[in-house]
Amino acid sequence: MARTEWLSDDELPQLDAHLAQLERFTEALADGVIDSGELAGQEAALVAAMKAVEGKLDDEQHALVTTLLVELTAYNVMSTLHGLTAERLSEKFAS
Repeated sequence: MARTEWLSDDELPQLDAHLAQLERFTEALADGVIDSGELAGQEAALVAAMKAVEGKLDDEQHALVTTLLVELTAYNVMSTLHGLTAERLSEKFAS
């Protein structure tokens, strides 16, 4: 399997391109609502992926991947909150 890069040439995360290919995700977003079943399905997929990887890592790799997952989670939360704040401000000051 060919390796897919995580960063663009200008060092921006390009996981969105990979995410767009994740059928379960795109189907869940299709109606604009994430229901509890879709969220549970994604959680199960995440747990399965974590279990598949975690046991194959030595301690140093495990620490690096743990940091990666934490930083990615922080980025996703911050990006979501930033987007929501920008949207609220735009609506508040729209003429």
